[in-house]
Amino acid sequence: MKTRITILCENSVGSISGTLGEHGFSALIEPADGAPLLFDTGQGLTLLHNARRMNKDLSLVNQVVLSHGHYDHTGGLKPLLEECGPKQVYAHPSVFSPRYRVKDSGECYPISAPSSREELEAAGATFNLSKEFRAIAPGIHLTGEVPRLTAYEIGDQGLYCDCGGQEPDNTPDDQSLVLETEKGLVLILGCCHSGVINTLEHVAAMTGRRDIYAVLGGTHLGFSGEEQIGKTVVALREQGIKKLAVSHCTGFPASARLFRELPKEFQVAMVGYTLEV
Repeated sequence: MKTRITILCENSVGSISGTLGEHGFSALIEPADGAPLLFDTGQGLTLLHNARRMNKDLSLVNQVVLSHGHYDHTGGLKPLLEECGPKQVYAHPSVFSPRYRVKDSGECYPISAPSSREELEAAGATFNLSKEFRAIAPGIHLTGEVPRLTAYEIGDQGLYCDCGGQEPDNTPDDQSLVLETEKGLVLILGCCHSGVINTLEHVAAMTGRRDIYAVLGGTHLGFSGEEQIGKTVVALREQGIKKLAVSHCTGFPASARLFRELPKEFQVAMVGYTLEV
């Protein structure tokens, strides 16, 4: 069997009857050899339901990766633990930091992980925290903290570590998953607050490889201006990526631009989307 990647949580749904959408992201990775692992868990409203609709047994998952500490990527972890048993959880040390979105009006609301580390450990999580690029299974790597080197990838400007909007949060815990496949590297993004191009350059620096077959997941371009989107499109074209399957925080305008500029590569990774490599 080839490695299969299946989207379990996303903002929108595909053609599988009875699946549900939510603002969030989760992808199930089923390697050709070894146990499946879960990358992000969504908000917690749809993960278990969608997995059942797609006949995915999450009790077989031993490892869970959290791309960063926002509610729409971590909220499903506690329900997963409670229903499917203990898991090894890989994340960045800042995954439980306080996070807020502060609007221009001054309105503030929390967007942190909804459960504390203590609650999750009591439910069966064993945390393995690191900032470093590392292998977590054969042929599967976690990028760790991604250097912010690309000037035009400025990130989301409405995020703060405090409700008063005094301490900006650049989401240092943002990280992505790298799969080694026969077709090349596959990069799975959660929200990619670090920037897609920053992440691709970091992967190249850490692996010495630029043979990216596919990029899948949230690109965070939905929160970016025209300049960043335009330069990102140019850089993606230069990367020679064969499949670009976007999700979650990519946004409609950026998705439309990517489809127009990269029609052969572009796909929409809704709930139920599957990539085999």
